[in-house]
Amino acid sequence: MSIKEQVTEGEEPVSPFAKLFSLPGHDVFNIVTFGFKIEVDPSTIVEGLKNTLINHPRFSSILLTGHGDGKGKATWIPTEVKVEDHVTVPDIGPYIENPDEFLENYTSNMALSPMDMSRPLWEFHLLKLKTSHAESVVLARFHHSLGDGMSLMSLLLACTRKVCDPEAFPTFVAPKKRKEKNVCWSLVDWLWFIARTMFHTCVEVIKALVFICFPGDTTTYLSGKPGATLGANRFIHQIIPLDDVKKVKNAMNATVNDVLFGMVQAGLSRYLNQRYDLETTSDKRKALEKFCHHGAVLFNLRPNRDIEDLANMMAKGSKCRWGNSIGFVLIPLWMKSEVDILEYVRQAKTTMDRKKLSLEPLFSHWLLKLTMEVFGITAVKNLLDRIFDNTTMIFSNVVGPAEEISFFGHQISYIAASSFGIQQALILVIQSYVDKLIINLAVDLDVIPDPHHLCDLIIEALSMMKSAASEKICHASEV
Repeated sequence: MSIKEQVTEGEEPVSPFAKLFSLPGHDVFNIVTFGFKIEVDPSTIVEGLKNTLINHPRFSSILLTGHGDGKGKATWIPTEVKVEDHVTVPDIGPYIENPDEFLENYTSNMALSPMDMSRPLWEFHLLKLKTSHAESVVLARFHHSLGDGMSLMSLLLACTRKVCDPEAFPTFVAPKKRKEKNVCWSLVDWLWFIARTMFHTCVEVIKALVFICFPGDTTTYLSGKPGATLGANRFIHQIIPLDDVKKVKNAMNATVNDVLFGMVQAGLSRYLNQRYDLETTSDKRKALEKFCHHGAVLFNLRPNRDIEDLANMMAKGSKCRWGNSIGFVLIPLWMKSEVDILEYVRQAKTTMDRKKLSLEPLFSHWLLKLTMEVFGITAVKNLLDRIFDNTTMIFSNVVGPAEEISFFGHQISYIAASSFGIQQALILVIQSYVDKLIINLAVDLDVIPDPHHLCDLIIEALSMMKSAASEKICHASEV
């Protein structure tokens, strides 16, 4: 049956951002890697998906994009879904010389392969492959028109249960509650917060507009080709202890996000030093300070939805609000050669504190939405192209479950998430899971030919920070 013949009364219009992400040649995908502690059972996974994921309207609908130029009518058309057609179980030999490299190659090939637009835009690949961190691996690919990364990750976690309690949903680290104050101090604190928010919002918004309107980052060994999507690519991930980050966090009176952003800046600085051979003299090191680099950090603006609500939505087929609700902030990268490795954390904390007090993510969302309504989808595409062409990398930190969980009875060892199709040479996503941090890099090999070395430098930066923090604590205790 042709797609047009499947149109029913249940068809829904496609949101503008979903339409944007489905333009020909500009498809964006979210890729999630699940490492399991046991060998994957395809029949169990298929049965689990039948009872959960396909009950969501987006996962059981076809995307009809009209004329393919962004001007035609685009709709979601409900259709019958055969889960087996969306699940691939490749035949992998029992003796793979380097299973980690095999996984990287397979992920890259999967990301580059075209997706069949005549059926719902999602797929799972079940790999009976033992790697350094898992007994088997499941790769999931979702078209970005289905929803933003945070929503899709939350939906997947709604399919999981605690290992210690198979009937319970995952739990996350709860934010610390503020200490109660008297009414007068609360009013003063609230007014001061409003004033600071207004000030920082104005400053950050003006800086963002100037950045968008004028030439962006310096072209370096981290810069992608203007206007190009991620071509020759590689997806790699490394796992480090979360406790190492917390030790630095406690010593610096910072947040986990401050430490993560600081270690990324330190690793990138050392990488550029080595690529440009700037570590030999102080004069050459000063050249690095003249480089201008920014990171684009994407924000999910939708109010956090409980895992239970998402599970009920799949169970009942509810058509509650869904889609892409995203904004972004532009963060300058501190790429100087610092003798004190902890300076990168201090600079990250200063930047993050300023960004937290601004409404820049909300402004960027409304800027894209207003541009869409006034000038059309082509103008938004050009605006996003300019933003990503002007920046050096995309950075994201995703908070994962605080306890061990299972996916349809398969205990999870780690979770790694990334994106493909955005014109950036470097996309870095850090995902937490129980007591682990998974550093996931998606790189353009034409720009960064040695992603493993870059990842090692980022991890080494954390190790140096940990040692420096320990010395700082010891010195403080002696004093």
